[in-house]
Amino acid sequence: MVQADAVSVNDGWRVRPATEADLAAWAQLRRALWPDDEGETPSGHGDDMRGLLSRPDGNVCLLAFDERGQACGFAEASLRTDYVNGTDGSPVGFLEGWYVVPELRGNGVGRALIAAVEAWTKQRGCAELASDSLLDNRDAHRAHAACGFEETERVVYFRKSLHSGS
Repeated sequence: MVQADAVSVNDGWRVRPATEADLAAWAQLRRALWPDDEGETPSGHGDDMRGLLSRPDGNVCLLAFDERGQACGFAEASLRTDYVNGTDGSPVGFLEGWYVVPELRGNGVGRALIAAVEAWTKQRGCAELASDSLLDNRDAHRAHAACGFEETERVVYFRKSLHSGS
């Protein structure tokens, strides 16, 4: 079993927990996954990432590195104690973000990241790992299914602004 605090090495790439030294590379991968995040500084997602690193019992970020030592993927997960759609218990491990550079997709990098997240989640006493994806992101749906996730439900969120027009 892959442990979240261990280094996993496979076919020219490796997975290990992120550190402060990885902030620039990790931010680049986050921007690739979430290019439309508003309010982020040009330097990236630094405050969010430092926050995740400061709470290792409730959060984890794992990075995958290629044979040249370049970050090529990441997975972020948290422990959620509130209700998580489609799950039966609490706490639940929740995959908050998962990304692999396009040229390495389909080579096991994403699966290795998920295996490490699963190990981290189990170490914290969880029986379930949950995730979500946008309805139209069929690539993400296929990637989740390939890693053993099963779809549990579909949700459409609604919003009504309570501010007057003037």
